[in-house]
Amino acid sequence: MSERSTGLRSLHDLGLAAWFGGSLMGAVGLNGAARDEGGTWRDTARIASAGWARWTPVNAAAIAAHLIGSTGMLAVNADRVATQRGVGASTLAKTVLTGAALAATAYSRVLGKQIELASSDDPEDVREAAEHPIDTDDAQRRLTLMQWVVPALTGGLLVLSALHGEQQRPEEQARGRWQRARSMMPSAYASYCGHTPH
Repeated sequence: MSERSTGLRSLHDLGLAAWFGGSLMGAVGLNGAARDEGGTWRDTARIASAGWARWTPVNAAAIAAHLIGSTGMLAVNADRVATQRGVGASTLAKTVLTGAALAATAYSRVLGKQIELASSDDPEDVREAAEHPIDTDDAQRRLTLMQWVVPALTGGLLVLSALHGEQQRPEEQARGRWQRARSMMPSAYASYCGHTPH
């Protein structure tokens, strides 16, 4: 492509990098350190919750940047999505994976907030936790699973982004457009023959 979209690509890439890197660092570093240093379940939950609470606004900004960049790049590359073979399929896969990563991130935050309230000594948090009691063991088990789901999904997005980058190479664009045109030739020919007088 002769058209450059550095700003949109930067938002897309930086946002996704922070989303993936933050979730992986949290699962490995923050949660691991909280387990090592906490001693009790309540102290471990407090340490992890404090770290995730600090990261949440940054993560939200990273996700927003990624979505803005993704939407802009989709608009810029709409012609390629429609005419280059393989780009539509990878774009659909990326859209589905993005939705799954957003849902997993939101669900993880809900579970984390529940555990944060259940482990807090703050009177307001204690009151709120009492109004919405949870099974902390079950919530912790689900959160332990989700801490790996988010980096797995965002890692998959990074792989699909790399594929999109490869598909933008001039030779790939030419090959993909030719394959798409060739795949449409039989149906066009059949349609033509169907209207040819005998």
